[in-house]
Amino acid sequence: MKSESTEYGSLLLNKVPEVTLLFWIIKIMATTVGETGADFLIFNMGFGLEKVSYLMTGVLAAAIFLQFYTKKYVPWVYWVAVVLVSIVGTLITDSLVDIYAISLEATTLFFSIALAATFAVWYASERTLSIQTIYSRKRELFYWAAILFTFALGTAAGDLASEGWGLGYEKSGLIFAGLIALVAVGHYLFNLNAVLSFWVAYILTRPLGASFGDYLSQPGSNGGLGLGTIHTSEAFLVVIVIAVGYLTLFPKTAAKT
Repeated sequence: MKSESTEYGSLLLNKVPEVTLLFWIIKIMATTVGETGADFLIFNMGFGLEKVSYLMTGVLAAAIFLQFYTKKYVPWVYWVAVVLVSIVGTLITDSLVDIYAISLEATTLFFSIALAATFAVWYASERTLSIQTIYSRKRELFYWAAILFTFALGTAAGDLASEGWGLGYEKSGLIFAGLIALVAVGHYLFNLNAVLSFWVAYILTRPLGASFGDYLSQPGSNGGLGLGTIHTSEAFLVVIVIAVGYLTLFPKTAAKT
């Protein structure tokens, strides 16, 4: 539906997908690829953290430009941007921790404050945080800034739980999955606000996907299954491609899934 209000001075269509089960499946797959994909580029390809960070930031900038250039929701454009934000969010946190020696506790706190500030300014300006009302450039900017901070925060919180606190990837993943389940129960059974439920779940799916990805890819000596970053990234990318292809070919059916 087009927004023709002079308040926004825009004729953009809402450029964010419907929040369905398929949305959450692709989102979790994307977060996993963000974790394993970043590790693959850094270690398997031998580019190093700093070079990969610059490279992927440039690629993300191009993807975001394309997302802003489109006038409506285009599944492959949107989800390519999400996957790249996931990778760059991981790289930002890893750079702060590994290059600048900032603790996971400090990075988790910093990104929590940055995300809260983004939401506060967004709400003060637009009076809504709903992703189903991304009808203007300003809201689009707020949306993608929030998305980037959720991925960076999720990386920091996931690493803090699994590595900093020594819980391991499996236990951390189960904890974050349990928290997401609590949000779902709160929303569907106790009428927890839909917008609040969405953003809390969105934040939590990042450390869930990261913990799951590390559990699959890391060697047994580190508490993982040893599948490696290459095979893990390939498997999840295939799932994403199939799901996004389905969204593209059958948009009306997918919207009900």
